[in-house]
Order: sequence, then C-alpha cells, then structure tokens
Amino acid sequence: MKRVRCPKCDQYITFDETRYEQGQKLVFQCPECGKQFGIRMGTSKLSNLQREETERLNTSASTEKGEFGSIIVIENVFHYKQVIPLQMGENKIGRYQKGNPINTPIETVDPSVDLLHCTITVSRDKNGQLKYELKDGPSNTGTFVDNEILGDRERRIIGDGQMFTIGATSILLRTAIADS
Repeated sequence: MKRVRCPKCDQYITFDETRYEQGQKLVFQCPECGKQFGIRMGTSKLSNLQREETERLNTSASTEKGEFGSIIVIENVFHYKQVIPLQMGENKIGRYQKGNPINTPIETVDPSVDLLHCTITVSRDKNGQLKYELKDGPSNTGTFVDNEILGDRERRIIGDGQMFTIGATSILLRTAIADS
C-alpha cells in the first residue's frame, strides 16, 4: 500500500500500487477537501534523494564536518521510521503541519504530539565538545526521559543512544562523531 498526501489539506490517501504500472498517471480526489490532483507511478526524484539521505545518516561514517547528529523517530502505529538531522542551535521538534514554523518536523498522526512539543539545543561546551540539551515545549502531554517527565523550564543533557518520548512517540538521539 502507498500513501499520497493532498497538496491542499495534507490529508493522506492510501491506494494499492500493485494494481498500476510504472509510468502510469493517476488522478485522486481528496475525500477531505475535494481537491483533485495527479501523480505518476514510479520512483520520484525526491523519494530517491530522501532514501539516499537516510542511508547516509545511518552509516557510521556519515557524520561529516558541519553535521551535528540526528534524531531517529521509532516506527509505530502512528508513523514510519524517520531520521531527521539536527543543526547547531535550537531544534524545535513537533508535529508536521503546513505553515508550522518549527525546524525539525515529525510526520505523524499521533494526536499526543504537539505542533511544538520540545526543543533540543545543540551547542559546544568549554572543551569544544558537542552537547545536547532537551527541554519540553511546553507541551500538553509532556516530554519523558528515562520514564521521568521533564518539569517546567527543566533542561536535561542527553547523550548518544538516549531515548526520549513525546506523546506516544519514542525518539532516539544519535550524536555526531567527535572530530579527531
């Protein structure tokens, strides 16, 4: 089964791709907003680029100068596995929605993930090592680290392999490999 997203309202439409040939053009009408749009069956350039980027981030030699680690959204009933790169400074994490100004969006239908749920701040300590600081949004359902909820205005330093939970979504931090 494949999913396509309505370009107007972001509603997902699911269809069986095995019933169509590569290169065939399909037209959909969104059941939510009524918008008609078309797609061409086959692999898109964007999908290939996203797959290459995910593979590059997953390899151990993937951390080049200028990259600051990534978060891995664990696959569950609300969404598929996602690898999202981090940047230096504030990484505002939340649910993807068209027009949402966050810089680290998660594609999910999990209703317990807020539009701005939490923030990971990537900075350097006095020794020049990268440090990762997690704080809650504030969010409606909270941010959990080691099964403990972060309090208001509480900041927690997290490290490589640390798992934290926002809503019903678990996220794993992968830090950048230390510069040699």
